[in-house]
Amino acid sequence: MTTIVPCASSAAGVAALPARAGLGLKPAHVRQILDTRPAVGFFEVHAENYMVAGGPFHEHLARIRAHYPLSIHGVGLSIGGEEPLDEAHLDRLAALLGRYAPQAFSEHLAWSGHGGAFFNDLLPLPWTPQTLARVCDHVDRVQERLRRPMLLENPATYVEFAESTLGEAEFIAEVVRRTGCGLLLDVNNAYVSCTNHGSDARAYVQALPLGAVGEIHLAGFARQQDAAGADLLIDSHGSPVDRAVWALYAFALERLGPTPTLIERDHDIPPFDTLLGEAREAERLLAARDEAVPA
Repeated sequence: MTTIVPCASSAAGVAALPARAGLGLKPAHVRQILDTRPAVGFFEVHAENYMVAGGPFHEHLARIRAHYPLSIHGVGLSIGGEEPLDEAHLDRLAALLGRYAPQAFSEHLAWSGHGGAFFNDLLPLPWTPQTLARVCDHVDRVQERLRRPMLLENPATYVEFAESTLGEAEFIAEVVRRTGCGLLLDVNNAYVSCTNHGSDARAYVQALPLGAVGEIHLAGFARQQDAAGADLLIDSHGSPVDRAVWALYAFALERLGPTPTLIERDHDIPPFDTLLGEAREAERLLAARDEAVPA
């Protein structure tokens, strides 16, 4: 086993999220949360849903933020894109982070725009020196504009590029080394990608720069078949966390120690108490690792 590292949100800069389980904030659950104040470690929202001046989303988030730590998760920066970052989007993002002072901000290692068109997806990259330089430039610009380090999320992928000359974990480690950003370890993405590409998910996790991890994501996946009839896992966020992902999460915690962990659910949203049950399972595993960490 590698050396256990305390929750590395300190590597992500500002005040850390608590090393507890959090939930994505859904409008349908806001009233119950405010009325009952459940024992949730933190809440997370998608930045792009709050890039307006006012309205009920902001009213609710301000009330939640008064009682809970907050993580803001971006989906639209297109950090892996070939074109310069959208500076207007960055300005809106900076205003949002200034408004709520979240304990963490994260984005995806992916691209979603080209030639003025925006694709409502998180698209994969070739792992090449040229892509690496571009991603590092973009991460540097984000951190410069936001005046804080960010967390970069490992992707869920369904294809691999023949032109790749670096491994994905190697690529991510080099981005972290060059830019000083942190890592959002999406355990579901790791399991999905490694299953799709026939590689070892535990070896992948082990190869990542674990000392930079500031947050973990857990989610459910969908199972399909590709044209050859082989299993193809889809990062759907529409089902409970799979048992295999829970097992990989436990493996990651053995190497990380207790780390802020989000239960993601963006489709087929169940009642709040169902999600709270998954958060409690994550809390159980976090507590077990906390007891195992030497004083």
